[in-house]
Amino acid sequence: MEEYLKTKGRIFDIQRYSIHDGNGIRTIVFLKGCVLRCRWCCNPESQHYEIETMMVQGEPKVIGEDTTVAEVMKTVEKDRTYYRRTGGGLTLSGGESLCQPKFARDLLWAAKESGITTAMESMGCAPYSTIEEILPYLDQYLLDIKHMNPEKHKEFTGRSNELMLENAKKIADSHMTELSIRVPVIPGFNDTEIEIRDIAAYVRKLGNVRRMHLLPYHRLGQDKYDGLNRPYLMGDVKPPTNEKMERLLKVAEEVSGVECRIGG
Repeated sequence: MEEYLKTKGRIFDIQRYSIHDGNGIRTIVFLKGCVLRCRWCCNPESQHYEIETMMVQGEPKVIGEDTTVAEVMKTVEKDRTYYRRTGGGLTLSGGESLCQPKFARDLLWAAKESGITTAMESMGCAPYSTIEEILPYLDQYLLDIKHMNPEKHKEFTGRSNELMLENAKKIADSHMTELSIRVPVIPGFNDTEIEIRDIAAYVRKLGNVRRMHLLPYHRLGQDKYDGLNRPYLMGDVKPPTNEKMERLLKVAEEVSGVECRIGG
């Protein structure tokens, strides 16, 4: 067995038949652990690397499983026919996949060796040397840019954004992967035309960006906070209206100079 197939990591879910987070039909592997604490996070069970127990519909559920690349690939390879027909493949998500860099790299490596295309949804919050090791095995980088203001970014996510913005430029300049920028549109954080305009202007400056996605805030993860006995910090904030999303999309299209979409 190849050494990369033996690499161990910690996941909390595998989702098959997804039509989001990359081209075509995909299998998404969710890695545990994240460096950010976004107030709106819809996967709070991903934030801590430690294995946890979450109450789900009144029953305790263990969140987190230690596995190997080979074991994960057994599931990923089941849907090879769908990948071939639709241009789909494996997507890594989380959490932040870069918190388990060797496991993430070797999962992508294994997929590429199997002829399966790869994608990774990530905030880019790691040393660029870590990202650079992953890029040769990555067909699509789905990179979050949440805000251009470092203070506001830190207030709502727990970390400033300078490193992530620097990495975005380096990833674009590398020309090693198809780069898409994803913007979670969060009321009270970045849902004004000025804030979306600022992000879109940065996207234009980056160059080599395939498309820009505006992802409307939703409350689908709220029950998970109750299950983990954690407060949900977004309170009664409501998702943006369709009309507002269309206005923000128009701004993004006008300023970014790239294809823009609502949703993933």
